[in-house]
Amino acid sequence: MLTFDKMQIVQGDFRLSADFAIDPGAHVAIMGPSGAGKSTFLAAVAGFVVPQSGRLLWRGRDLLPLPPGQRPVSMIFQDNNLFPHLSVYENAALGMRPSGRLRGGEPDRVRAALADVGLAGMETRKPATLSGGQQSRAALARMLVQDRPLVLLDEPFAALGPALRVEMIDLVKGLCTAQGATLLMVTHDPGDAARLDGALCVVDGGQVSAPAPAAAILANPPAALRAYLG
Repeated sequence: MLTFDKMQIVQGDFRLSADFAIDPGAHVAIMGPSGAGKSTFLAAVAGFVVPQSGRLLWRGRDLLPLPPGQRPVSMIFQDNNLFPHLSVYENAALGMRPSGRLRGGEPDRVRAALADVGLAGMETRKPATLSGGQQSRAALARMLVQDRPLVLLDEPFAALGPALRVEMIDLVKGLCTAQGATLLMVTHDPGDAARLDGALCVVDGGQVSAPAPAAAILANPPAALRAYLG
């Protein structure tokens, strides 16, 4: 279980609080107005932002004292963070070892991850030669080889068209289900949250709401979310 125990982030005049738990294996969409703190919230889970107070517990262990590399977290950002001078295979391999120097059966695991996301046969291609959807798949393969139980997505599919975005959400949902991973996904699109078909947290007014069924919230949004969605 991922537990936010009175966690508070303070950055100048900005305040953001979270005090709830997320069940293991849950799929949670994070929505709210621009500037409300959605990405900051994910960054605190990943270890890139340090909360002022509270605890962040994973299976009873406080993650806040741990640097990002020691947390059980993999994260994909909006631009996918692929290295343009490396091949698809090399980019994926970095998820397993930052040096890229794989050992034993690790190359087979990378190739298997690329096959799982539909990139078999594209191992030697560079990111610039890939479509937007293929670049997202390469980032997912890098996430997959890390085999970490917390997966954070910060609007990685925002630049994709509607049909391709649906395809990618289905893919990441299936991958996380197969690994038993807990998924937190920031999105600005209610359709993405509905497609994820899990829980939804609303970020607004300095507070991250406790997760509740996305379908119920989208059917009757709270005032802040209603104003955001128009």
